[in-house]
Amino acid sequence: MRESSSAAASKLPDYLRDTYTWAYLDHRTVPWLDSPVVVSAILWGNASRLMNRAVAEFDPGQRVLQAAAVYGDFSQRLARRLGDTGQLTVLDVAPIQIANTRRKLASWPHASAHVADLAEPVGEVFNAVCCFFLLHEVPSHARRLIVSNLLNAVEPGGRIVFVDYHQPRWWHPMRPVMAMVFRYLEPFANSLLADSIDRLVPECAAFEWRKETFFGGLYQKVVGVRRT
Repeated sequence: MRESSSAAASKLPDYLRDTYTWAYLDHRTVPWLDSPVVVSAILWGNASRLMNRAVAEFDPGQRVLQAAAVYGDFSQRLARRLGDTGQLTVLDVAPIQIANTRRKLASWPHASAHVADLAEPVGEVFNAVCCFFLLHEVPSHARRLIVSNLLNAVEPGGRIVFVDYHQPRWWHPMRPVMAMVFRYLEPFANSLLADSIDRLVPECAAFEWRKETFFGGLYQKVVGVRRT
């Protein structure tokens, strides 16, 4: 479900305004946070690796939905992977993020970005869906709505890819640091760590799942293929 930027701006979710204005809605911080160097630092040097692992799950020529804007060059990597015969559609609830994504995708005519609330039905079906570091940034009730809607947007035989935080191993040297990050900067992350993405909503039962973790378990890639 897509709508005009002005209409969507007045309907931004409360959790986004209250928790993440500094990160996603402030014109002063968006250009800085969008730097690949900053993105790499936030993910402890794993950004490029995680992006490559996600992008590799998709094939040239596919119609792919990217759920929410992503800082850094993730959208460009995905558009390049899909090629001229593919189609990339990026949906995000924040007009400032859509404007920034459109700027980054200006060289890819087969890619587009639109303002939409993923907590509402997408209204289209795609060959595949990608959700890169979105789920930890939304509260549990919104997370379940989003996952349900994204799963419903995958065609039979199609694929969905989630990359996000995961519970690190007990011995992980960054575990205490990430505990502080999750407590003060990412307040919805712990509820994601307590769940399994592949069992989050009833629609998950229609998919075959596989999971891979990275960097001592701090990150996860969960891939589902919809049964035909």
